[in-house]
Amino acid sequence: MEIAETKEYNELIYEIKSIVQTSRTQAVASVNRGLINMYFLIGKNILLKQETEGWGQSVVDCISSDLLREFPEMKGFSARNLWRMRQFAREYIKFIDLPQAVAEIPWGHNIAIIEKIKSIDEREFYIKKTIENGWSRNVLIHQIESDLYSRTLNAQKKAVNNFRSTLPEKQSELAVSIIKDPLCLEFLGVSEDDEEAEYIKKRIYIE
Repeated sequence: MEIAETKEYNELIYEIKSIVQTSRTQAVASVNRGLINMYFLIGKNILLKQETEGWGQSVVDCISSDLLREFPEMKGFSARNLWRMRQFAREYIKFIDLPQAVAEIPWGHNIAIIEKIKSIDEREFYIKKTIENGWSRNVLIHQIESDLYSRTLNAQKKAVNNFRSTLPEKQSELAVSIIKDPLCLEFLGVSEDDEEAEYIKKRIYIE
């Protein structure tokens, strides 16, 4: 019998594939954490400077112009996104450090949550469910608009049973959502149109 046909060999291949997938997911999550923390710090600095110096709204346009001049490949430094960073920082500045779970989901997910939800408990609920179930941004928004939070509270623990247990493939779906985010690619210094970007998209998550 060929070695490749044995049970032991197939078990080894399965274990190696699991190691590769776990490492890929961890790599993507690490990039996202770096991006979210960077945005939080930028927003925090802008917010505090505006408060201490009395600067108006126009300073954000100036900051955007200077950053885009220095980092022309990073469209994430648009004035609109800088305002989002400022809003993001304002929502979480009460914490000494940015809550860990917040940095586990993509930027677009975070913006949807802070724009649509004011309650800290409710935000925590949707962040947790996004991580557990690997929701895309569209799914997250649908769950928010359908008021899953209230329905879950009203049904107590019954609604929770409708969610599948956290599975590697669900984590992978969230990882794909992260690495397809142009802002994450820009953070790595890679243009979305570059061949290197396509390589990263194909290699970091399951093809």
